Amino acid sequence: MPDLKKQLRDDLTTAMKARDELRTATLRMVLTAISAEEVSGKEARELSDDEVQAVVRREAKKRREAAEAFAGAGRAEQAAREEAEGEVLAGYLPAQLEDADLAALVADVITRTGASGMKDMGKVMGAANAAVAGRAEGGRVAAEVRRQLA
Repeated sequence: MPDLKKQLRDDLTTAMKARDELRTATLRMVLTAISAEEVSGKEARELSDDEVQAVVRREAKKRREAAEAFAGAGRAEQAAREEAEGEVLAGYLPAQLEDADLAALVADVITRTGASGMKDMGKVMGAANAAVAGRAEGGRVAAEVRRQLA
């Protein structure tokens, strides 16, 4: 069993024993998403740590988007719940890059790829996403690439 998945299961057990309802519900939700990902497709397989991390990242993004939607609709209580679930999931993800670090990384990728304008955005995005390795959302990376190529 991959280490991250094992850690999630162990933390779920700990949260259940501590009667931490928020953490228990959040970890159950992400473990269910991981299980669904494992059985999707033609045959069942066990996800690697990187794939498990991608599922956790996707679930955290869903929580962020739901919190924004609830806040926009004036439902503060549900928005706070979604934000709290997002915080639980953030503990299982690598630290996010600061804006200055992201800008420096993108500038380095642009220099390495020899990009000269927006026509090279796809080439830069591919290299930048590989360099970022989940430490920044794709939207943030794309915005920074656009800013520097413009």
